[in-house]
Amino acid sequence: MPPYLHKRHFTVDEARAVLKSIKPKIEEMLQLRARLTELNYDIYKHAYFGGRGPNGSRYHPDELESLVKILREFELKGVLVKSIEEGLIDFPYIRESGEEVYLCWKIGEEDIDYWHSIADGFQGRKPIGHL
Repeated sequence: MPPYLHKRHFTVDEARAVLKSIKPKIEEMLQLRARLTELNYDIYKHAYFGGRGPNGSRYHPDELESLVKILREFELKGVLVKSIEEGLIDFPYIRESGEEVYLCWKIGEEDIDYWHSIADGFQGRKPIGHL
């Protein structure tokens, strides 16, 4: 077996079942991200824009703690969050050829209908029927 980037891989059915179970958390993740933006908090720098929070606080907002908790839950399940802003989620998958690829889903899509190679990323999405 070739060395793979990920330890956990999903079947299409497993990915669909996990997606169904985490959709509410994805919605919550998007809401938390929007709230942090309202607070002028940069989730990537882990700091308030300008370096200081409301009333001079330098502490992380509670919304960030909640967001991190959701991201850790996804990580433990083997789910890859590719974009918090876009609700873009990938599930590692092994093709019959042995190639490791991602089953790809984005908020607003009904189901996991696409996949892409690791190298091609989202721009290289193909219909799942071509797996």
